[in-house]
Amino acid sequence: MNDDSLTRLAVPVNDDDHVRGPADAPVTLVEYGDFECPFCGVAYAAIKEFERRYPAALRVVFRNFPLAMHPHAQSAAEAAEFAADGGRFWEMHDMLYEHQRQLDVPHLLHYARDLGLDAAALDEALRSQTYRPIVEESKEGGEESEIPGTPALFLNGVLFEEDPTVENLAHAVEWILEHGGTA
Repeated sequence: MNDDSLTRLAVPVNDDDHVRGPADAPVTLVEYGDFECPFCGVAYAAIKEFERRYPAALRVVFRNFPLAMHPHAQSAAEAAEFAADGGRFWEMHDMLYEHQRQLDVPHLLHYARDLGLDAAALDEALRSQTYRPIVEESKEGGEESEIPGTPALFLNGVLFEEDPTVENLAHAVEWILEHGGTA
């Protein structure tokens, strides 16, 4: 069934994405998120629990969508992209969400050191905005998908319009697993 009223993911999952979970999982959750957004922080906790419940059935993709209203969101997104180059994206992702109220540059540098990354190189990357184009490209994909704000979650390419609670996500995934396709 193809419902034209559904909001669909404009940019398919690709090799540039940050992905965790099995490549052949029957459910792919794509999140457009902002590390400083309190609603994204709530969704982060739900998604982590959700990943624990469905380890073989779920693939999670994260795309940066920093909002201008959050003063540290852009630099946090750039720090996450820096960490990706060091093979530590998901560790930085989790650290940023777990410390949402501490996303200023000194804290970002501390997190980089904690993850074994070069804090001086991160500082220089933030100053020179090395990773801004990557973050902007991610954000453009969200804009193309016409997301309503953050967090914006897509399940198998369709915008999930319910509150991103574990229960709501579980209900949608159970439906997908039973019926195939999208929720």
